[in-house]
Amino acid sequence: MEALVLGIIAAASVLAAGICMGIGATGSARGEGDAAASALQAMAQQPDEAGNITRTLFICMAMIESTAIYSFVVSMIILFANPFWAYLVDKITL
Repeated sequence: MEALVLGIIAAASVLAAGICMGIGATGSARGEGDAAASALQAMAQQPDEAGNITRTLFICMAMIESTAIYSFVVSMIILFANPFWAYLVDKITL
């Protein structure tokens, strides 16, 4: 019975990490694509401001990319530092 519970927790952890990375990466990619498209459109309309637009774009890209990095960190915590896993192992071994 204990092995079944640990197996379910392990499977749920892997599934949750995959969903977290999938949604985090998809949202971040969509945001970066929209930001790049808007920046290119702005540069096409005002070529003299390309330097300012590019600088602002890079700052925005870094902020958008941090969302994907945060979802990666959460996924790694779910996989390798899962508090539910440690709790169940302690309860089962007692």
